Amino acid sequence: MKIEFAPLNTPLVRRLQTAAVLLWVLSFLLLAQVCIGILVILIIYNYWFLYVPYLTWLYFDWCTPEQGGRRSQWVRSWTVWGYFKDYFPIHLIKTWNLDPSHNYIFGFHPHGILVAGAFGNFCTAYSDFKELFPGFTAYLHVLPFWFWCPFFREYVMSGGPVSVSRKSVSHVLSKEGGGNISVIVLGGAKESLDAHPGKFILFIRQRKGFVKMALTHGAYLVPVFSFGENELFKQVDNPEGSWLRTLQEKLQKIMGFALPLFHARGIFQYNFGFIPYRKPIHTVVGRPIPVPQTLHPTAEQIEELHQTYMEELRKLFEEHKRKYGN
Repeated sequence: MKIEFAPLNTPLVRRLQTAAVLLWVLSFLLLAQVCIGILVILIIYNYWFLYVPYLTWLYFDWCTPEQGGRRSQWVRSWTVWGYFKDYFPIHLIKTWNLDPSHNYIFGFHPHGILVAGAFGNFCTAYSDFKELFPGFTAYLHVLPFWFWCPFFREYVMSGGPVSVSRKSVSHVLSKEGGGNISVIVLGGAKESLDAHPGKFILFIRQRKGFVKMALTHGAYLVPVFSFGENELFKQVDNPEGSWLRTLQEKLQKIMGFALPLFHARGIFQYNFGFIPYRKPIHTVVGRPIPVPQTLHPTAEQIEELHQTYMEELRKLFEEHKRKYGN
């Protein structure tokens, strides 16, 4: 047992927390464009001694996001992430002990708008992950396009995220001796279009690739439900069949990622803005499902394990919804 002190909740601290979350949101929305702009400026003004070495290095470093990435403990320990975590706040709850001699796939649900719980718990040094799961290293798998942008890719990788490609997931799960965790937001971009407060629509029935990866590598499956994820933003109403939803789905197929139209609170007022609401996030890690290694799994084996996973996910939600549901 240990003594824990509640964080300060002064007006200054709350402003710092708001600023931290604003920087996080802007990094998603604008930082990539800024990085592209910097590269374009360097090329236009012919600062070749800056962009030529970088682009040369980028050519040889292109596959790093599929080979475990390049995390920086310094970046993960930035004070801003502590304020970010305490803004909501974000909590990580363990319900079962995991054996570090195995590798695992954490199926993260739901996607929400910007997966704040996944970032706060697995990409910063301020979560309780190391205390709850000693001996493990978690890798949050994100869409490959986050690594296509020069300069911005270095920032993304510094927090620990890696590509969600099969090659990348296979690299993480191939570690001998265990101790690696692939965190995959299984609902993906499509699920973000249904991220509305007060309801959960999970796109899991169509997702079976992660099951095949688990069987191929003998990685145990663990359902993870992040309560509060869908409460952070309000999204413009976009029911199935509406013109907006049709447009969003077409853009998703073209670009590979979704464009939900969301809003929340502002900096100095609570009526409108892009800063998420102060809603607690409880990321609950469920019971591991043992998976025997099967190098060439059949469709029947994949389907059976997929059904088992969905049942465990349903149990996890039902057991904790009254305690952590908003």
